[in-house]
Amino acid sequence: MRGVVFLGDRKLEIREFPDPVPGPGEVLIKMGASGICGSDLHPYRSSQARTNISGHEPCGSVAQLGEGVTTAKVGDRAIIHHYSGCGICKYCRIGYYQLCVQGHKTYGLGSHGGNADYILVPAACLVHLPDELSYAEGAAIACGTGTAYMAVKKLDVSGRDTLAIYGQGPVGLSATLLAKAMGARIIAIDVSDARLELAGGLGADVLINPTREDPVAAVRSYTHGEGADATLDCTGNATARAQTVRSARIFGRACFVGEGGTVSLEPSPDIIHRHLTLYGSWTFPTVGLEECARFVIDRQVPLTKLITHRFRLEQAAEAFQIFDGGATGKCVFVMDE
Repeated sequence: MRGVVFLGDRKLEIREFPDPVPGPGEVLIKMGASGICGSDLHPYRSSQARTNISGHEPCGSVAQLGEGVTTAKVGDRAIIHHYSGCGICKYCRIGYYQLCVQGHKTYGLGSHGGNADYILVPAACLVHLPDELSYAEGAAIACGTGTAYMAVKKLDVSGRDTLAIYGQGPVGLSATLLAKAMGARIIAIDVSDARLELAGGLGADVLINPTREDPVAAVRSYTHGEGADATLDCTGNATARAQTVRSARIFGRACFVGEGGTVSLEPSPDIIHRHLTLYGSWTFPTVGLEECARFVIDRQVPLTKLITHRFRLEQAAEAFQIFDGGATGKCVFVMDE
């Protein structure tokens, strides 16, 4: 089978690998679609070569069952939860395999991922993909959209709220779509006018480019001088993170979901004296993926609008080059639709 491997310094190649065979408790998934995530840009840009197949947003159908698998059957459509753990600790038992006390595997970031013809995973990683959703939509939910769903759920946004979202990459754009479906008023913030235009098309009410105006002051000006009820950072950028906190009103809520980087805050004026609730949100449990998929269907969230580029696997070099430009929505490899 084919698989995309990062060579370092924005180079990659499509290599041939032996077709995997499922062992006890495992399933072989024929890939239907695999999304490109902002987290993929770290190994893509790194000077370090990788040996594992990339791609941690897999979605496809069950091609073969390993011994003892009774929870799936050949042909089942599935979103793949891209972590696995011991399966018995308290975090694994609630579907948070990435928090496993024994350590976890991440498919696509250390273990073979979904930018391939097939992926081999434990049966416990499978989350049902409803017939109403395409494989490409399932791939979006498999990380970026699922991550956004858990973050806006944690912020408990509703029609009463104004939500300011820093960063309008695929996670931020997903948050815009989902929070709009929850009834919130959305202030979208990004340094890219192209991504702000995408956010506007997905329902953002206010668009702010921080290279042209102070985003904290702008958020306050749109909220009667108070600040947003809830704020979300999807950038991992130190400046944007601090602005995320400072854009929230007194008794407001803020959430960090963008990975990496640092932030400098003054606890008393920024958090304590403002009675601010500050959350961290790291991806999702298996039940969160299932809930997100059902929410998208029930609320008729137009997730297909998020996907701006679709590629075949043999176009991997072009796909990553375009996504690295920072002006797209979701980019997805489509193997089977």
